[in-house]
Amino acid sequence: MPPSTIVVRAAPGRKSRAIVRLGAITVPAAIGRSGRTVMKREGDGATPIASMRLISGFRRGERNGRLVTPLSIRRIRPDMLWCDQSDSASYNRLVRAPFNASHEEMRRSDGLYDICLVMDWNISSRARNRGSAIFFHLIKPGYEPTAGCVAVSLRDMRRLLPHLRKGTIVRVV
Repeated sequence: MPPSTIVVRAAPGRKSRAIVRLGAITVPAAIGRSGRTVMKREGDGATPIASMRLISGFRRGERNGRLVTPLSIRRIRPDMLWCDQSDSASYNRLVRAPFNASHEEMRRSDGLYDICLVMDWNISSRARNRGSAIFFHLIKPGYEPTAGCVAVSLRDMRRLLPHLRKGTIVRVV
């Protein structure tokens, strides 16, 4: 397997746990509360079984210090939101506040998006209700399930970041 591919495999025991491997680096991860699916739908709580390219990332500038990565990482501003309303023209896109349609705040108080990498799930070729905001981000304490994203610890994200660039494949199997 080339080091430019991150493989996300189900971990034994709980459908919301996974193992992430990039070359010689293997780390535990959390995935969607509903496990994995080939038929991703908005709000189903599942992580799509797919190969997704990394596009870019976001970070909280006042947290976590300097990041070492060739991936383009933008600083999160307080007005940054991500539209998750499937009938909006801005569906699965970064938008700015004020914004009336359903959305997620990128500047979260729980720290999940302090480092948040955008995977090309339903972005370059969007389809309504196929799922939005499928990110590679930081975990909740105890590796609690995500809403469909892949999440790792801050320590493990820092280990992975130097090897990630635009186009790195995240393959959920």
